[in-house]
Amino acid sequence: MVVSRTQKAGFSLYAGLILLLFYFPLFCIIVASLSSKRYFAFPYPAEDLTLKWYDAALHSPQVSEFVVISLKIAGLTTLCSLAIGFFAALAYARYVWRGRKTFQRLVLLPLFFPQSVLGLALLMWFNFLDITPSWWTAVISHTVWIAPITTLIMSIQAYGLDDSLEEAARDMGATRGQILRLITLPLLAPGMVSAACFAILLSWGNFALSLYTTGPDSALPEWLYARMTSGYQPIVPAVGALSVLGAILLVVALFGILRWTTRKTRRAAAH
Repeated sequence: MVVSRTQKAGFSLYAGLILLLFYFPLFCIIVASLSSKRYFAFPYPAEDLTLKWYDAALHSPQVSEFVVISLKIAGLTTLCSLAIGFFAALAYARYVWRGRKTFQRLVLLPLFFPQSVLGLALLMWFNFLDITPSWWTAVISHTVWIAPITTLIMSIQAYGLDDSLEEAARDMGATRGQILRLITLPLLAPGMVSAACFAILLSWGNFALSLYTTGPDSALPEWLYARMTSGYQPIVPAVGALSVLGAILLVVALFGILRWTTRKTRRAAAH
């Protein structure tokens, strides 16, 4: 199909507007974090530019405490979601068994629940079991919501696995454990890295589930919300900007790991 210059310009304008819609709020937060004023404002004139709010955020014991809690929740949630999602993806896409169709429908069901409703339901469940909400219960609640996502991501990778590799290993006398560890796991590694990226970012920025299930161990999103509702504080956009920067660095690192694992998997399959 031949595209005219006018159509190309229209597509470019549309793409630019979409990107502006996505990233302009983040841009505003970053710019506002550089203002020396104690109210929400852009740093104008240039003399208003300052990094003191970043210095305050980096040296705040309170912010450090909430960051540590959020990192613990996100890290454990990622590990649990990957462990559950790995075997769930094999059951979802790799093997034919009785009840597979029902499993495929039910395993993704938590994705369609509103997070506030899911958080309230989990809080009621914890209260029924006489479990005091803490960051441990937040890990459970995040895993309930994120494990289906990791399952779906790894299932896409599992659908493309070559059966002949496992069959050849089985014919050579390899046990199920050896096949899983030496063949299936390396072949699913790119999907696991992608799933880990989604899991840690979704858990890190999750507010609704954390609000209901962390108890006294508040996570960073709750702290940001509390500070904004109690009155604007300049340290808030600085913490938000640092959080975005950390997420970008994490995505870049995981993307590098993904490229490395993909290249390694292709090289192993070629041999």
